[in-house]
Amino acid sequence: MEKQIKRIGVLTSGGDAPGMNAAVRAVVRTALSRGIDCVGIRRGWNGLINSDFIRMDTSSVSHIINKGGTVLYTARSEEFRQTAGQDKALATCRLLGLDAIVAIGGDGTFRGALALSRRAAEKGYQLQVAGVPATIDNDIGCSHYTIGFDTACNTAVECIDRLRDTMQSHERCSVVEVMGRRAGYLALYVGISVGATAVLIPERELDFERDVVEKIRRARLAGTTHYMVVVAEGAGNTMEISQQIHDEIGLDPRVTVLGHIQRGGAPSARDRETASRMGYKAVEAVAQNAGNCVIATQEGRLVVMDMEKALAMTKEFNMDRYDILEALTNNSGIR
Repeated sequence: MEKQIKRIGVLTSGGDAPGMNAAVRAVVRTALSRGIDCVGIRRGWNGLINSDFIRMDTSSVSHIINKGGTVLYTARSEEFRQTAGQDKALATCRLLGLDAIVAIGGDGTFRGALALSRRAAEKGYQLQVAGVPATIDNDIGCSHYTIGFDTACNTAVECIDRLRDTMQSHERCSVVEVMGRRAGYLALYVGISVGATAVLIPERELDFERDVVEKIRRARLAGTTHYMVVVAEGAGNTMEISQQIHDEIGLDPRVTVLGHIQRGGAPSARDRETASRMGYKAVEAVAQNAGNCVIATQEGRLVVMDMEKALAMTKEFNMDRYDILEALTNNSGIR
């Protein structure tokens, strides 16, 4: 017999991403439109452990669709990884009478949600969980797109465009580190968008002569006197790369680490719209007792995927964009 969903919780966990607030807004308003109460869990899974929550209504999510960050705050929880921490979180779920939780975040957030649901089942408590992918790295295996990626790319492009102005004025080489510890989606997308001389990503083994030195040389032979090298943080140490450029070519590169600035700022239209649709779909899924699921994008469409299967999926890095970058820079290296 299907359980009637009367009250759901919503939380954001892990690294923040622009568009999280739009997703929270969509979850709350969709739930209320269905006559379902909504509780905001603050500070991720820590909030469930410590009973840090707030009753959500229409006004509590007014004027947040355009804001970066997350009004529910976010955190990583080591305690929640342990059974004792999950039991504390489950006690809060029982206290609040939560029938489902919508967890907005990345892979770790979803694994935590699934672990909590399984722990609840062991104790005879039915708790559904739905995951909404939100990470600027765009590295969730089951989803072609994640909330925050577009905004982070736009932020990085704007910063690099400004940086290029001063690099051109001083005829210098710039080495820019963007986020992407395990995935090069952000670096490659940004690199193409700014016309970078070279882009280094974790998915491609670095051959310094081929991937950096020769590209700078070709650019110089073509007449350019300033060079932009974009590095994903997982592709190598940016300071060491800069020093190697100095040692092998004689240039004096300047290093810029964009860091957490990429996570901030007002979300783009794409991220607001995608987050709104995902939040709506998540509530629709749990209201229909779809079980533990992830709301993923597949070929531009939203799909509801079994969470266990979704977490088992890996995302194959498509090198087509790198081939495009090569074609656009190999001949001249000029933007």
